[in-house]
Amino acid sequence: MFTGIVEELGTVEAVEDQGDAIRLTITASEVLSDAGLGDSIAVNGCCLTVATRTATTWTADVMQETLDKTSLLGVRPGDPVNLERAVTAATRLGGHIVQGHVDGVGEVLRRTPSEHWELVEISLPEPGDQGTLGRYLVDKGSITVDGVSLTVVEAGDDRFTVSLIPETLARTTLGRRQPGDRVNLEVDVLAKHVEKLLAHRGRGDS
Repeated sequence: MFTGIVEELGTVEAVEDQGDAIRLTITASEVLSDAGLGDSIAVNGCCLTVATRTATTWTADVMQETLDKTSLLGVRPGDPVNLERAVTAATRLGGHIVQGHVDGVGEVLRRTPSEHWELVEISLPEPGDQGTLGRYLVDKGSITVDGVSLTVVEAGDDRFTVSLIPETLARTTLGRRQPGDRVNLEVDVLAKHVEKLLAHRGRGDS
């Protein structure tokens, strides 16, 4: 589990194509201070497992399912990525409960700068078998964008907006994302649990 508070910007060092997977090597410092083999680190909001590590890099295996469902498909050496270690019992929950399981990929539609913050509009993916992700979004609710815990300004059926403060713009990839760029989205898991419980209640399940 994560909180959506990015600890550092890492850099993609290498991408090894394995046919139905890739082996992703990332340069980092902060997240490697206590990382061991098998530990979880979120990369742009995707929970990946440390397979190997050195003093300055770590490697994860990314299977085809993850490539198909996230923006990690197409990452290249030199790309910056948001990194966060999994929470511990002593960690402050500074953002919200984040699983590192991407629900869909959105697209940056437009950026509207202001003097001290920036409004960013992001599209939601096309509705799938389970409907649209828009049903999980509410004004002032939480959403994770590329692993960053953010507050929804305005929620729509097919898009939403968030406001980014200078700290977020400087310390995460969201300061660099431009219209047309793809971003990983994870909605609030609590909303999904409530939906499931209400569905069972409507059927008379105990």
